[in-house]
Amino acid sequence: MSAISTSTSSLDPRTRTSPLPRLFLLASGDDDLALLPDLVRRGVRGVQVRDKGATTRELVALTRRVRELVDDGTCVIVDDRVDVALAAGADGVHLGADDLDVVDARRIAPGLVIGATCRDRAAVERAAAAGADYAGFGPIASTSSKAGLPAPLGVDAVRAAAGVLPLIAIGGIDAALARAVRAAGAHGVAVIGAVWRPPDPLIAAEGLVEAVA
Repeated sequence: MSAISTSTSSLDPRTRTSPLPRLFLLASGDDDLALLPDLVRRGVRGVQVRDKGATTRELVALTRRVRELVDDGTCVIVDDRVDVALAAGADGVHLGADDLDVVDARRIAPGLVIGATCRDRAAVERAAAAGADYAGFGPIASTSSKAGLPAPLGVDAVRAAAGVLPLIAIGGIDAALARAVRAAGAHGVAVIGAVWRPPDPLIAAEGLVEAVA
């Protein structure tokens, strides 16, 4: 398993030993992607492309557009799809419980950053043993951004699971909760509505960047 540093300098997409961003913004074709260059300048150093309704070709095109809009120091992760990540030149893939196994993804794409969805310490330990670079951990709080999610885990679950892999907390994250999960041992957070829904996404992003610093 290859490790990712947890320092806060920019990630170099050419190596998988580079720092993992503290803040990931999930983005779909419905979001105002024209804001991405300014969001990156405000400190958003990770973008996770997630669009459940897109075809494979649409998802490749969306990922390529995101890659073009951000600078080379921004980590671009594709949700679920190893093939799309490879085809579009993304830096990594995030795998859910029903997606390709981490071991198989690592065999197919040894150069990608690989994240795995986890809900407790045992799952994080399994992901680490399989070769994951980080664990997407959540949902931490209630959220309307995705239907059918299990019950929120809360901050205490982050504290119990920390120390095995870098944890990226997700689910209902705002600036206050971002500070709380960081204090509990999370490496960083992933957000959707906390950036895209406020009247000024750039100001919202600045608050989150400060919260996870």
